[in-house]
Amino acid sequence: MVTEHPRIRREKKTIEAMVRIYCKNHNESQGELCPECSELVEYAKMRLDKCPFQEKKTTCRKCLIHCYQPQMREKVKKVMRHSGPRMLLRHPLLAIHHVIDGRKKPEKITKNSLTRYSGVHLEIFPQNIKTKYCE
Repeated sequence: MVTEHPRIRREKKTIEAMVRIYCKNHNESQGELCPECSELVEYAKMRLDKCPFQEKKTTCRKCLIHCYQPQMREKVKKVMRHSGPRMLLRHPLLAIHHVIDGRKKPEKITKNSLTRYSGVHLEIFPQNIKTKYCE
């Protein structure tokens, strides 16, 4: 069994905390997440599990590989715009770590960094990366 790196565990806690803040303020949830927000958290956790950079990753916003499906990416952006400022009050350590992680430079994409990645078919060209989502 492969153990999860603390960096990825923290990133999962951060996204879940952000979604909980958003859901509580927009969907009037009382403790439990609504089905749409639960789906978003599970999707984000799955993507973190499959991230080729793992502990060396920057924030997803700066990543060279955008592995989220476009509609899920828009949902996460909306959640982060709302929850980001509120994280400093509710989860200050997670917020500070997230800011620090965001200052990291993205790792260059190599064939080795992509060997663990599945769920997205990547075509790498000298000037750009084309991503095709796999179901």
